[in-house]
This record gives sequence, structure tokens and C-alpha cells, in this order.
Amino acid sequence: MKATTVSREITALNEKTDAILIFDRQKRDFKYPIHFHPEYELNYLYNAEGAERIMGDSVERVGPQELCLVGPNLYHAWKAGSSDHDTYKREVTVQFVASLFPQDLLEKDIYKRVAEMLKKSEYGLLFSSETAEQAEPMLTTVSKTRGFEAYIEFLKLLRFLAESPDQRVLSKNSFQNDTTASTDNRIERIHDYIVQHYKEKITLGDAAEILNMSNVSVTRLIKQRTGKSFIDFLNEIRIGFAARQMVDSDMSISEICFSNGFNNISNFNRTFRKKQGLTPTEFRQKYLGKKKVL
Repeated sequence: MKATTVSREITALNEKTDAILIFDRQKRDFKYPIHFHPEYELNYLYNAEGAERIMGDSVERVGPQELCLVGPNLYHAWKAGSSDHDTYKREVTVQFVASLFPQDLLEKDIYKRVAEMLKKSEYGLLFSSETAEQAEPMLTTVSKTRGFEAYIEFLKLLRFLAESPDQRVLSKNSFQNDTTASTDNRIERIHDYIVQHYKEKITLGDAAEILNMSNVSVTRLIKQRTGKSFIDFLNEIRIGFAARQMVDSDMSISEICFSNGFNNISNFNRTFRKKQGLTPTEFRQKYLGKKKVL
């Protein structure tokens, strides 16, 4: 039996400069393979009754209207199931970085309920249908508002959800992807160098020079700490920037390719599909209607 592939989704959020990403769309097809990402994700679904939600070890049918909060790196997916393939479903998704709420902030009394909610989301958190119904206009407001005002409206929404009754934890286990192995300071130094120079030609030798190590030692280090080759590590960062440009700009795919350090469109398309599971064109279509708030 073939093992299920669990992929890390590279979102359009940049951890260092962005905070929240929102999209509000309607579509007929509805399926998202099992994946994880380091951002929190708030998902509102309307008219997708019969679709299948997977959250850690929880597998359930989606109701007429639902709202759930997915914690960082929690395995999750949605499948079409028995939902009506000819009916348009509304989907509002808010992704936000964990650093938006640093630990010292969450320890303040005013954030106590929010901190408890975020902790429970590590296992997937489902809100009641009544809460989902009441939250819908608030989500719409966040979606239609820009800049700092959107951030304020988002905080109001989180407070409302944190204080709402009948929250239900979905998974018995967090099933979180172990990301602690990549916290080696040497990996961070390579990562920071790539972020600063991703548009340029970068070689394994450059990374070795930064760490004063041999090429072989750097290759072994990256493999041990990330499970990736140097090229995969490099390309994942480049694809992250490319994905952001797909959402934020009107640049052509060719322009995005060459502005992110790729030297030919075929290699870019192939790498993008490998990392995202979608072609650049399909990815752009998927994110139609998105906007980066902060």
C-alpha cells in the first residue's frame, strides 16, 4: 500500500515582514491534500456540506457551515467527499504567523483566553455552528478591510472566538511535524544568507564559506538538520518568495521566475510544482482574491 504523502505548504507569508494573509472566494471544486505549515489557519466554510475534514487523527463530515482553527504544523486536509460538485462553496481563510503573539504577550491576563484557544488549536479546534454563523460577518469585515484596521478587526474576531462556548478539540494527538531539528544556528545563518541573496547565484561553496566548513560537511549538516539537500533547501526559500509575488503582484510567471534566482522557466515550473503540488498558473488561480494585510 502506497504511503500517504504529507507535504509542507509554502504559503505566501514572509515570517519576517508579514503577519496576516486572507482570502475570501467561492468555488465549486473542493479538495486540499494533507499538508502542514508553520502558520495558524482559521477556516470558514459555507455550503460545503458532505465534504470531509481531516485534522490529525480526526476524520469528519463538514456541516452546512463551519469554522475551525488549525494550529502550526498540524497535519490537515479537506476532501470533496459527498459534497455537491456543482454548488459553489464559500471559503474564507485567514493565515497568521505565530510570532504575531509572542509568549510574553500571551502571558498577559488580557490575552489569557486567546492563549488557551491557540494552545487547543494544536489539535485542531472546531467552533459551534452558532459561533460560525456569528463570526461570518466579522470575517467579511476583516476580508474587506485593509492595513492596521484589518489587524484590529482580526483581534476582535479572535477575542470573540476565544470567548465563544462549545469549542471542540478535534484530534487526540497533535500530529505536528517536528521542526525543532532545523533550529541549528548554523542553519539559520545559511537561511539568512539565502534570504538576503536569493535573487543571485548561490552555490554550496558560498554556504561552506559562511560557516568555514567543507562542502561535504555543509551538505551533511543541512541533510541532518532539515532532511533536504542544499539545492532543495535553497529552492524552498526561493519558491516561498515566488509564491508571495504570485499573490501580491501582477508580474508574469516568467518575470517571477528570473527575479527569484531561477535561470530558466522549465526548471522554475518543475521546482514550483514539486514544492507546491501545483503549477505556477494553478497556484495563482488558487490564490485569486487573496490579499496580504500586514
